Amino acid sequence: MDFFNEKIRNYIASNLDLDNQFKYEKFMVGRSNITFKIFDNRNSYVLRRPPFGDKLESAHNMQREYRIISELSENNLKVPKPIFLCTDRTVSDDDFYIMEYCDGVIYWDPVASEVNTERRKGIFDQLNFGISALHAENYKELGLADFGKEGNYIERQISRWSKQYFDSETDVIDSMHKLIDWLPSKTPKQKYTTIVHGDYRLDNVVMTSDDKNMAMLDWELSTIGDPLADFGYHCLLWHIGNIDDDAAKKLGIHTEKEYLDLYLKRTKMELDSEWDFYIIFSLFKVAGICQGILGRVRDGTAASEFAIQMGKRAKMFADLGWEKAKKIS
Repeated sequence: MDFFNEKIRNYIASNLDLDNQFKYEKFMVGRSNITFKIFDNRNSYVLRRPPFGDKLESAHNMQREYRIISELSENNLKVPKPIFLCTDRTVSDDDFYIMEYCDGVIYWDPVASEVNTERRKGIFDQLNFGISALHAENYKELGLADFGKEGNYIERQISRWSKQYFDSETDVIDSMHKLIDWLPSKTPKQKYTTIVHGDYRLDNVVMTSDDKNMAMLDWELSTIGDPLADFGYHCLLWHIGNIDDDAAKKLGIHTEKEYLDLYLKRTKMELDSEWDFYIIFSLFKVAGICQGILGRVRDGTAASEFAIQMGKRAKMFADLGWEKAKKIS
């Protein structure tokens, strides 16, 4: 489906310093919302819009995304500068927004295999710094007091991703059903409330050429919630990638404990015995995300090979989560 018809081209060009015959390239790694680079011989921008076709309830909200990057940008946090949001139904059937194009480096491999071991620890330090700085911000002072509900973040997330799983279910994943039953009774009390990114990982951060954090991307799942759960999701790399202490040393990155301790030091937060739960919960969440992608493949709104492969990982993540849950039940 060609989104860039004449009406949309003229609208975009009239609001930007861009020729109406601008070119565009779709970023192929997006799991859900669609991201384009739009450009001519003078300037480049980024456009974000929802997936085509039917949408899951409460998902793909462009106005929420635009709002969070606007508030963070105004307060000098590292996000792309927002430019404009379109909600005009005479222009487009779906909301979309334009933000600046951050011309930096994105490491697509989860452990930055693109660079040597000497550079990797610095990259991971910057990655840790980014999420620590986000979680240290006072969301009320940023004007985001109503951006999400206070308290019960994990309970609400369990409900959300359970619903997405059932709405998108293709084949029954027994371990996912077991996690849906297991998680509510094991949920720890929420100690902290901050902005949470929801999908913070290396390929959602643009780095400068000298490996400094330039901009955090993809705020689709952001809300107000439990930062420790958000950080747990971020740390799935060590579990999905089977990165034990020896493997981390060989890669030149932090061990999981070193990385967690660095985050706790930077945020001044405390963690008791809940870490295993946060990892299990995060595996359940990513399984729900993958199943949602597979549901869109089934419905014909996510046809890329990447989407198919991501969707098929739902069972792997759910199985790993349930194996961990059985050990602490």
